[in-house]
Formats: sequence, C-alpha cells, structure tokens
Amino acid sequence: MPLYDRLRAALDRPTGRALLHGDLDPDETPDATPAAVLVPITYRHVDTVPGPGFILTKRNANMRNHAGQVSFPGGRIDSGETAVEAALREAEEEIALPRDKVKLVGAMDPYVTGTGFHVLPVIGLVEPDLPLVANEAEVDHWFEVPMGHLLDPKHHREEEVLYKGRQRRYWRIDYQDYDIWGATAAMIVNLSRRLNT
Repeated sequence: MPLYDRLRAALDRPTGRALLHGDLDPDETPDATPAAVLVPITYRHVDTVPGPGFILTKRNANMRNHAGQVSFPGGRIDSGETAVEAALREAEEEIALPRDKVKLVGAMDPYVTGTGFHVLPVIGLVEPDLPLVANEAEVDHWFEVPMGHLLDPKHHREEEVLYKGRQRRYWRIDYQDYDIWGATAAMIVNLSRRLNT
C-alpha cells in the first residue's frame, strides 16, 4: 500500500491500543496554549536503508521553551490561523520547508505538554532532496531519522522522573546521538500504535 494511503488509513481507524495525550486530557484543558507541529515524512535513502524518514529539528539552546530538545517543526497557533496553517508556517520559518512542497495527510491525536501547550500534530509527505536550511534563531540544525526505526516499538522506552514535586512518566526514543523524548516521542508512539493496530 502506498505510504500516503497507509498513513491516511491509520489516522481514520479507531485504535485498539491506548493513545497518549499528555499529563492532561486535551478536552479538559481550555487554558492550554494552542499549538501545532508538522510531522514531515520523506522518501530517501537514510543510513543506506531505502524508505521514508522523519525530519526532526534540534532546537536552539537559547529558546524560552523546550530549549535544546529534539522536536518536529512547530509552535503556537496565531490568531485567525488553523492548526494546518500554523504547522506549515512554522516549518517554513524554522527549516525553510516550502508549503507547496508538503502533501498533507491529516492530523494526528492531540497532545498536551507538561509546559501547557495543546499540540495538534499534522502529517505531511515531503519531496526528497529539498534544500532545507535551519533558522539559527530557533533551530540549531535539522536531521532525518528512518521511519522504521522511530516507529518500531522495541525502540520505545517509558521512563519516570520526579518533576515539580510529582512523578511523571514519559517516552524516550534514542537514535545515534539524539535523545528524542517527551511530547515528540509520545506523538511518534501514537503514530506507531495507530499503524500497528
């Protein structure tokens, strides 16, 4: 089945496995800041393995929120803007990904971060070999990870940490020297669960 159809079918079907929504229920967090991320997936040879890959960014260490973390391109939804428009705008601002080079697949399951953002991930297929450039004010650099690696449950680890006086559980996925954790890892786990249901 073509990748677009496979992803679209995964988003449409009810999942038999519990999905992750963060510390709070998205339907019960009216004060959370609306945000969106683009989940860019592209076909290319990654580490000599042919197939699709996720484009991720490593955020600038001086950012106010999520400094130095690995994430999908994204940010707050501006007034009058849809989640899709915000995701595409942020990807263009952060890594110079042209909006007309993204084939939208659809929105994933919303996720509420511990820092108070209500995030809607939007999946888009991206043409290979685009001349992407990191916006140094926000992004240290961008990189690509094989889709098969990130979606394989054997690479998903659930961990626990004491944060602001209480125990919190979160997901972590390692790839080479990159530490992918928190909301970004949870969104990947959700997509994996939908695809593997």
